[in-house]
Amino acid sequence: MRILFAEDERDLNDIVTQKLKAEGYSVDSCLDGREAQDCLDCGDYDGVILDIMMPGADGYQVLRSLRGAGKDTPVLFLTARDGVADRVKGLDSGANDYLVKPFSLEELMARIRVMTRRSFGQKDNVLTVDDLTLDRASHVVCRGGAEIALSAKEYALLEYMMCNQGIVLSREKIENHIWNFDYQGGTNAVDVYVSYLRKKVDGAHQRKLIHTVRGSGYVLREEKGTGAGAE
Repeated sequence: MRILFAEDERDLNDIVTQKLKAEGYSVDSCLDGREAQDCLDCGDYDGVILDIMMPGADGYQVLRSLRGAGKDTPVLFLTARDGVADRVKGLDSGANDYLVKPFSLEELMARIRVMTRRSFGQKDNVLTVDDLTLDRASHVVCRGGAEIALSAKEYALLEYMMCNQGIVLSREKIENHIWNFDYQGGTNAVDVYVSYLRKKVDGAHQRKLIHTVRGSGYVLREEKGTGAGAE
């Protein structure tokens, strides 16, 4: 999943960005509100973490701009202000969650999981399709009870496809949610990683879960016979 993180404290920005990447997220990080607005105008994100007090534009302004554009991307505010009035203002402004500094990195990761799973209509951290399971808390992936070892990018791709199970995802949409603005890989990166994932997830299994929809992209779903245009 792709996360935008805006925080003007450089050390904190670096620490949180590194943690997010270690957890398998694709991250665009910035140090001021104007840059955050530019990122939101140009990219699609599964979650946004905003410091409230930033140069250029504060978190409230960035959030108003996001909601004004009709985007319901989940947003978590970070702030040193812990008063009830401040929390109420943040939530009433359209934020989905509010975390007071200093905070535990593990708590931040947990809140991101809760925030993003709600946006996909999920009740818990375990995603299931047929006999394939993915635990978003532990990052353990199993098929038929056997654990599957995945790279960080393969995990991110599978998580995104499972969150959108049954939905045909174009190559462009996958690229926009799995890779950040710094990505300089090949134009066929999506096809390459889907191929990697297909070998590990489907492999010798009779029931295939990852399907190609010709001219449209890829979909992860339980196999219920072969439909037109799918393989």
